[in-house]
Amino acid sequence: MHELPVTQSILDVVLRHASANNVTKIHTINLAVGEMSDLEDEWIQRYFDYLSKDTVAQGARLKIERIPVVLRCEACAESFQVDIKQMEDIVCPSCGEKKFALISGREYYIRNMEAE
Repeated sequence: MHELPVTQSILDVVLRHASANNVTKIHTINLAVGEMSDLEDEWIQRYFDYLSKDTVAQGARLKIERIPVVLRCEACAESFQVDIKQMEDIVCPSCGEKKFALISGREYYIRNMEAE
């Protein structure tokens, strides 16, 4: 259910930009969503379809690109991509350290939109 407020904020941003640029119809919205975000593509689209009724975004298709999880080692500053299914026993591939900072993987944002 956490997709609903996220989808509402996406729609708000899209409609604001559409209004500022005299857009009459939005066809596609390209989103970037981190693999760790727990947002389900299907539910984002469903909520978007519901929320966008009677707006210039009605019928728009969401294209969602998943952003991989990237960590940076706190010891040697090496950055590396990880599989979220194997997050429990991660060690830095360069130095073997187990303390990291998350660089990407939890974010979501609008890349662009196709409109007329």
